Amino acid sequence: MSDVTTVLLAGVGGQGTILAGDVLAKVAVAAGHDVKLSEVHGMAQRGGSVDTVVRFGPQVFSSVVDPGTVDHLIAFEIIEAARKLAFVKPSGRLVVNSRNIQPLPVLTGTLSPPVGLIAALDYERAVFLDAEELACEAGSPRSANIVLMGAASVGLPFDEEAWREVISARVPPKTVDANLKAFELGRNACEGGACEA
Repeated sequence: MSDVTTVLLAGVGGQGTILAGDVLAKVAVAAGHDVKLSEVHGMAQRGGSVDTVVRFGPQVFSSVVDPGTVDHLIAFEIIEAARKLAFVKPSGRLVVNSRNIQPLPVLTGTLSPPVGLIAALDYERAVFLDAEELACEAGSPRSANIVLMGAASVGLPFDEEAWREVISARVPPKTVDANLKAFELGRNACEGGACEA
């Protein structure tokens, strides 16, 4: 059994996956872990895929992930969650934003929208939350990424205060209070074990 934990954050350009991965990496470093962070940008500025991998543990040699090796999939929208399912371990956690961003070929009518994604994710015990709605409730519509980190934090081995400190230091000063509220709302959405695998 590996003592390295692998987290895959999957979204599209503009959703804040890179910031969220950076927050997670900094929290893990603050907890004394060795951390490897990698980002893969598709056509990010045109709504393409953006994946961030954070691996942490006593000693991490690589940020590369293979199918079946991800402990936590944090998906910023439904299609990206479905695309990354093969990377998740059978015992892995899936936290999924219920937003559905249709890819360009669907929007232009070249392809039909994918069907059955929610059922497939539900079968894999995914936990869904409306991160945009919670972000708006927090007073910052752009903080859905921090809502998702709050939800993810329930199943990760870090103190809540460490998350708060890193978020406060990492987001723009004017948005600190709203982002901390977004984190709290995401965390509360998973309280009581709802986001546990």
